[in-house]
Amino acid sequence: MSQAEGPPPGPDFTAGVPLASIPEGGVLAGRVGDEAVLLARLDDGVHAVAAHCTHYGGPLAEGLVEGDEIRCPWHHACFSLRTGRARRAPAFAPLATWRTEIVGDTVFVRAPAEATATSLPAPALQARDAGPRRIAIVGGGAAGYAAALHLRELGYDGALAMFSADASAPCDRPNLSKDYLAGTAPAEWIPLQGPDFYRDLGIDLRLDCDIASIDAQARRLHARAGDAFDYDALLLATGAEPRTLALPGFEGQRVFALRSLADADRIIAAARSAKSVAFVGAGFIGLEAAAALQARGLEVHVVAPEQVPMERVLGRELGEFIAGLHRANGVRLHLGAKPAGYDGTQLALEGGGRVAADLLLVGAGVTPRTALAEAAGFATGNGILVDVFLQASIPGHYAAGDVASYPHRGERTRVEHWVHAQRQGQAAAANLLGGAQPFRDVPFFWTHQHDFELRYTGIGTGWDETRIDGALPSRDFTVRYYRRGELVAAASCGRDHENLAIEAALRDGP
Repeated sequence: MSQAEGPPPGPDFTAGVPLASIPEGGVLAGRVGDEAVLLARLDDGVHAVAAHCTHYGGPLAEGLVEGDEIRCPWHHACFSLRTGRARRAPAFAPLATWRTEIVGDTVFVRAPAEATATSLPAPALQARDAGPRRIAIVGGGAAGYAAALHLRELGYDGALAMFSADASAPCDRPNLSKDYLAGTAPAEWIPLQGPDFYRDLGIDLRLDCDIASIDAQARRLHARAGDAFDYDALLLATGAEPRTLALPGFEGQRVFALRSLADADRIIAAARSAKSVAFVGAGFIGLEAAAALQARGLEVHVVAPEQVPMERVLGRELGEFIAGLHRANGVRLHLGAKPAGYDGTQLALEGGGRVAADLLLVGAGVTPRTALAEAAGFATGNGILVDVFLQASIPGHYAAGDVASYPHRGERTRVEHWVHAQRQGQAAAANLLGGAQPFRDVPFFWTHQHDFELRYTGIGTGWDETRIDGALPSRDFTVRYYRRGELVAAASCGRDHENLAIEAALRDGP
């Protein structure tokens, strides 16, 4: 922090604060020198941790305290208030901690505390000697990355290999359709870690390595290049792939999907010489990317068959609000329209009409990558079928992320959210080591479009009623979604703490 910015607000904890000033079930924000720090009073004393989330720097003082944990208001990362450990994605790095001392009725914060090693949960410790000594992860996305890190965090010291068909290391994919595409996030922000990180953790990251087949009985992977790899336990985190549209011109060089860092780089390169761009589809990723390219100065068109963007997920009122937001920022929406073909300069629409487009982005949804699992004999159906522990139909094999179809409240569901994939990867890692931890996390995602931030928690599929608290135009609202009278999801703006509380209620509900 520069001197011009001044110290963080709040009391100087090194000078001491009254013990009574730390709220029960909450935190007190202050500082230690130029560091923003939080104090929490738990049953074993007072603890001091850094005040900003290690993911994107969210203000933890505005988050939700549950027991000995605090949850970030921005993207719902979770930390231990005792140790600073990151307990749930999307944060992985721990919070800094300080030693505290109570003198009479006053709390003082002393020197920084030494990092404490995390311990392996008891079930995994018991299974460690007899557990897998060679773990393979197929997929280098959110779930695979989170699983690999968590395996090492849990104390697993056996062979660990991650096979990714991408040429790039695991990256911050949510940023690709937001700041990175807009040109406001530098390239060095995008990789989640550098090459030294994987080497230091003993993670054998094999990029541009396409696994062609799995011999589940022999526990062996076969790469398309001809190499074979043996394993004792396997995590399938193959993700999903963009749907293609069999329309004239849609296989051309000016047609793009946005799924990987390489995709984003190709779009950015093409945008430099373009004046206009058309998007097919009005989902979250497409609208984020539309806002990003509009910020680059391109004329942006969005073509979608629905009359209200994302009405099925968000409801008519919120969908219309988002449509109005894009129109106000100069994005041209062509709703109730379908593409018919593309000639490299114009997108033709069914029933007549043409849209200027020097490049075309297709966002027609994704399908889970199940071909590898199907060929190996795994049970599938809109994803790889797993149980509550994320174990697939063949014991010792797990699936996580966009490809996993798992039981949720008596129904099967498959969720395509970054944070949810990471948390599934963390849960699968524990269960690969014998943890037997059921996965019951509530899905969460966020979207940034123009200057609008929306947070969404829950699974809103099949809702039949919406209730709006607050005002959409003032960007201070929560929309709750109900199915047969039961709350199943909520979307909010300007009410981050409330969104956290709803996530907790959905997690602890029936």
